[in-house]
Amino acid sequence: MDTTASVYLATDEDTRALGETLARKLGPGCVVLLDGPIGAGKTSLARAVIQSRMSRLCQVEDVPSPTYTLVQTYDDGESEIWHADLYRLSEAGEVAELGLDAAFEDAVVLVEWPDRLGSDVPQDALSVTMSIEGDGRRASFAWRDPRWTWVGRLGTVDA
Repeated sequence: MDTTASVYLATDEDTRALGETLARKLGPGCVVLLDGPIGAGKTSLARAVIQSRMSRLCQVEDVPSPTYTLVQTYDDGESEIWHADLYRLSEAGEVAELGLDAAFEDAVVLVEWPDRLGSDVPQDALSVTMSIEGDGRRASFAWRDPRWTWVGRLGTVDA
């Protein structure tokens, strides 16, 4: 059974702060699935996670959207970070060609449009659904693996 929580993000700075919080908690083997409509903040959240992790090395990263490259990788000194945008894929079989399955095991992986993974969705991943709500956004979380229990402290929890 999934545990869920959500948090309202009134400003872009709130989204960035959430990304920084996630960045501090993620490590090798952590997969974050970013879902939601175009413009809901998936890339903004991923960018904040990556920039925060890279800042540990005093590196400033531009972090472009991987919409056309499909995957961008970074090395933060602790692990590789894979940022995947699967929007342009038409079938789950195309995912195998990207090498995500190996990255799921030992990298920090942020996947936009995770529905394109089909049955290859890691069961221990943290799902984050971004939505537009009023003038802000809402990040809704769902997880099964106990390693994500700390997410419940970010907002309202429904167990």
